[in-house]
Amino acid sequence: MSPAPFPYKLVATDLDGTLLRGDDTVSERTREALAAATAAGAAHIIVTGRAVPWTRGILDDLGYEGLAVCGQGAQLYDAGAHRLLTSVTLDRQLAGLALSKLEAEVGPLALAASRDGVDGDVLFGPGYQVQEGLPALYLADTAEVWTAPLNKLYIQHPELGDDALVKTAREVVGSLVDIVMAGPGIVEILPLGLTKATGLSLAARRLGVKAAETIAFGDMPNDIPMFGWAAHGVAMANAHAELTAVADEVTASNEEDGIAVVLERLLGAA
Repeated sequence: MSPAPFPYKLVATDLDGTLLRGDDTVSERTREALAAATAAGAAHIIVTGRAVPWTRGILDDLGYEGLAVCGQGAQLYDAGAHRLLTSVTLDRQLAGLALSKLEAEVGPLALAASRDGVDGDVLFGPGYQVQEGLPALYLADTAEVWTAPLNKLYIQHPELGDDALVKTAREVVGSLVDIVMAGPGIVEILPLGLTKATGLSLAARRLGVKAAETIAFGDMPNDIPMFGWAAHGVAMANAHAELTAVADEVTASNEEDGIAVVLERLLGAA
């Protein structure tokens, strides 16, 4: 009997905590498994919460030249051409209203913002803790955040943890904007209705691939819509409990080649 074909035409992978190890590298084993899946006819697409400026350098280092969904689905980026194909921006007036309503409920928030564009800066205000190693510009006056188009806002609270902040924000302003947690200390305000699934579905249409032909890998609650869209969702062992609860399976951690473990099994059956 001839072996069954590789069961998916699209492999969608989150970046931080999923494809990348803690040192921002991809293991040789995972590279080889993705290359084998590609050779078997599947496209690989990166789907990340990072906006293009925080993603571009990593993709260049990986030699990745395909499409990338960035900014929680806001941006579709052609990594080979270094070109932004589509971009959705945050309504700044609506975001400002949401922020004021939320602060009226929980008190002052530390704020950061991602400006639109391939070279858009990430700006952060007093008290906001930027993830180590990521480029950002400090603003003493956060009013400057609102002077140019934005993809998203980042918020931090001096006392509330990430889960509590997300829960409260959704209760208070969930009718105005979307609130997601993308990683430790990373709670984001996005355009209402925008998710990773939004950008992934757009990219899949460009590639001629359907949701039923897609396997997705992730580790955080912002990956839940992507799992809901794809035929099969795989959570890493290091994943947030909210994602694990909706995953079709759980693999090894990002440090233990979790993506490769699943792809090798599928390739072995192919």
